[in-house]
Amino acid sequence: MEVISVCVGRPKSLSVGGKSVESAIVKQSVEQSVYLAQENFEGDEQADLVHHGGPDKAVCAYPHEHYAYWEAALNIELPANAFGENLLLRGLPESDVRIGDTFRVGEAILQVSQPRIPCGKISMRNGVPHFAQKFKETGYTGYYLRVLQEGAVAAKPPIERLERGTGLTIAEVNQILFHENEDPDRLRLILHEQSAAKSLHDMVAKQVARLEKEGASE
Repeated sequence: MEVISVCVGRPKSLSVGGKSVESAIVKQSVEQSVYLAQENFEGDEQADLVHHGGPDKAVCAYPHEHYAYWEAALNIELPANAFGENLLLRGLPESDVRIGDTFRVGEAILQVSQPRIPCGKISMRNGVPHFAQKFKETGYTGYYLRVLQEGAVAAKPPIERLERGTGLTIAEVNQILFHENEDPDRLRLILHEQSAAKSLHDMVAKQVARLEKEGASE
């Protein structure tokens, strides 16, 4: 396990093809220690506080190994911090990270809360049409973490897994969300994850309620 870089950024205008939105997806690697508070790294913000940020999604992590996959699959060269991640990690893919996993990163303690739900800003950032859909197909989404203990985090801090979650991996959650989301029994597995983000619980509960209503009306 390794933290390759810590990245922060503030919202700015992102323009592609005549369309412009405010986004903080363009981030820069820090060169010195930064403080990680309850909702943000020092120097980091989110433009869309409905879908990003907040206590359950304070830190976005992305596996470094996926960069090589995307560059080969799409025949492109990605920019640094291409996916707006705060932590670029080696050795922690979605298949080896569970909801509830707890890590020490520098002085801070973080807990995995949910997968990152990709949006169209990934396409705008990298000039790849329908990139969010490709994320869903592969499950190479990265994941969010909440802050259990604030603290200083160096530019390349040590990382240690303190505790493993006992439920679903991020890869398993992605499989359910993006490929099995018409199966209420599978969706309920996510609802049983006590360490999952509230927004994830709410989204899945709404989907289960819709499926149950449709089933009752048949």
